[in-house]
Amino acid sequence: MSMDPDRYGNMTYRRCGRSGLRLPAISFGLWQGTGSYVDDAATRLIVHRAFDHGITHFDLANNYGSPAGASEELFGRILRGMPRHELVISSKAGYSMWPGPYGEGGSRKHLLESCEQSLKRLGVDYVDIFYSHRFDPDTPLEETLGTLDTLVRQGKAIYAGISSYAEPQFSAALQLVRAHNWAPITIHQPRYSMLDRGAESEVLPTAGKEGVGVIGFSPLAQGLLTSKYLDGIPDDSRALRNKGNGALTADRLTPQLVSKLKALDDVAKSRGQSLAQMALAWLLKDERLTSVLIGASKPEQIDECVGCLANLSFETGELERIDNILAAG
Repeated sequence: MSMDPDRYGNMTYRRCGRSGLRLPAISFGLWQGTGSYVDDAATRLIVHRAFDHGITHFDLANNYGSPAGASEELFGRILRGMPRHELVISSKAGYSMWPGPYGEGGSRKHLLESCEQSLKRLGVDYVDIFYSHRFDPDTPLEETLGTLDTLVRQGKAIYAGISSYAEPQFSAALQLVRAHNWAPITIHQPRYSMLDRGAESEVLPTAGKEGVGVIGFSPLAQGLLTSKYLDGIPDDSRALRNKGNGALTADRLTPQLVSKLKALDDVAKSRGQSLAQMALAWLLKDERLTSVLIGASKPEQIDECVGCLANLSFETGELERIDNILAAG
């Protein structure tokens, strides 16, 4: 691939908690917008555009794609033409991946098998971040976190992370890794957007206090916080081509939500931003957030999202207006 020599000039990088790892403020994920739902050639263009913008972090999981695992295989093919040492690649395990009792969860068996399979699909010797994708109430937390430590010590992951752990499990996990001197939890990946603010009480206070990085997934609420749905559901939308695996469905787009989105769009226009740009900026105004994790089905969507970095500051009146809109029924 031909790389933009100025790719690092305009991206903002933030330190991941207290670690030495820095991530781009905008990271790219292959959950649904790309990753096997868009063909190799189109995905390659999108990934290369992201990298040309200084997006160095690419986020996957063992169950992403259709069939599960297809996104890692696709990214592995693209990765062969990219400088691996300049990239942060993450994967996860925890959700259902194969038949039988070891196909999901937080057990040592599932996590070790999953990591091996992900490395093969990606065609790499290690991932930079390996996550426990979800808290598993049926597996001791010590077993799950001890396995992440094993993967780091084996050199199959550089950093350990957790995703979708709410309190009190988040704090319990941090206490355990400290008590056992295991690989620290460098990053937490919660769902976080204007429309889903649970992370503000369940993740950010502990992360800020304990020095853990935070990367929010679904920051645009799977496309809801863009201009795409302001006038109904377009023919090429994710809401119509529902692929399962947590995909956006048309029934979420209620008249009340559309009204809320249009009001937010008015605020964005007054700031000189698109709705998507304002939604990302609104998250990144909080310095406890290391990065936001976007998807895209077209290269132009990358350009738009990165444009949010031009204005991350909000006046008090703007924040009050946004809060009032979000609080409305």
